[in-house]
Formats: sequence, C-alpha cells, structure tokens
Amino acid sequence: MALMAGPANAHDAPPVGRLPVIGPAPDFTLTSQDGTRVSLRDFRGKVVAVAFMYTYCTSVCPMLTANMAQVRDELGSNFGSKIDFVSITLDPERDTPEVLKEYAEAFGADPKGWSFLTGDPSALREVALKYGVFARETAEGDIDHTTVASLVDPSGMLRVQYLGVRFDLEEFRGDLLSLLDESK
Repeated sequence: MALMAGPANAHDAPPVGRLPVIGPAPDFTLTSQDGTRVSLRDFRGKVVAVAFMYTYCTSVCPMLTANMAQVRDELGSNFGSKIDFVSITLDPERDTPEVLKEYAEAFGADPKGWSFLTGDPSALREVALKYGVFARETAEGDIDHTTVASLVDPSGMLRVQYLGVRFDLEEFRGDLLSLLDESK
C-alpha cells in the first residue's frame, strides 16, 4: 500500500500521472557494506528506494529484500546507472559492514547499485524516525519495527512511501520508472 501526501489545495495538485511531492527526503551519512561513507545526497540525479531492515530478522526483512531484488532484476540497465537501492539496518550492534556485505551477497546485491548501510545507533534511530520507521528491541533480542520503503526523486524529494512488506511490486517498479521519466 503506497502512502502519499495529499495536496494542500487544488492548486498544489501534481500534474496528472505524477506522484506527489511529500517534501525533502531526510539526508543521512552512514557506512556502507564496503566501509565507505554514503550520504543520500551522493545519489542526486538518480531515483533512490530507501528501506530499513536488519540481517538477523527472520520475518519481514528477508521478504522485503527479496522483493526489492526481484524489482531490481526487472529494472535492467536502469538499475545502478539511474536507479539505486539503499537498505539501512536497524541493528547496528550486530550489522557491521562485514555482516551487511555477506547479507547483500546472499541476495545478489551489486554494490554499484545497492548500498547496505550501518552506523552509530543514535544516528540510525534518528534517520529511521525521520522516514517514519519505529523500532524497538524485544526481550528475545529481535527488533519489532514498522516496514516502510520510500522513493526519493533525482532532486532529493521524498515522493512516495510504501507501508508494509506486501506492497504491489509492479506499482513499486512503475513508480521508480515514473520518477525516472519525470527527470528526463
């Protein structure tokens, strides 16, 4: 299910067929699976899908990552050149760059188009909250969290958010391509 901000009034309505603009996407600077610093602003000029997960998750996270991998495969040459994915961990204590790299490789994620990010726990909590993701550690050591995937356009504007892991993958792919077409 996609969540989109509605227009403030009829004059603010996006042109027919365009996704609405929610607002500036919250920036971040975190560490990738390759140990490099990555900021959202590094992706300007590209469409970016931002999702939150953790590698020890046994329920929604592997399903979300697999769904994103399926869409990645359908994007062809646009993936990595014009469309990038960013997966941000909610478990920085366990999800080191090395662990994220293994997880990424398990899903066939090419680091040229898909960054798995970790960082300081307080910075990660702040970024997650800014994207509408709420997380808390359970007594068993798991992390209960909302599942939100966000699309950011090439100019850095947050355009659409999908709530839950069972969103329509064809809609997701179509929205990525629609944002790419807008930027031409």
